[in-house]
Amino acid sequence: MENNSTAKGGTSTAVIVTMAFVILKLCHVINWSWWWVLSPVWIPAGIVIILLVFLWLLRRSSRR
Repeated sequence: MENNSTAKGGTSTAVIVTMAFVILKLCHVINWSWWWVLSPVWIPAGIVIILLVFLWLLRRSSRR
């Protein structure tokens, strides 16, 4: 019997880059602030939040 299912998912680029930055920070290869080490996670999250707020404000203003 054949199993034709495929595994979907995986690790995003932001997670891989963040893990690399954390390893480099902990090995003292880079001397960055933790804000910049974790930036691949919080920058996209911040952009999404800003877009959601913008869309909410746009929808709210169109109702008037």
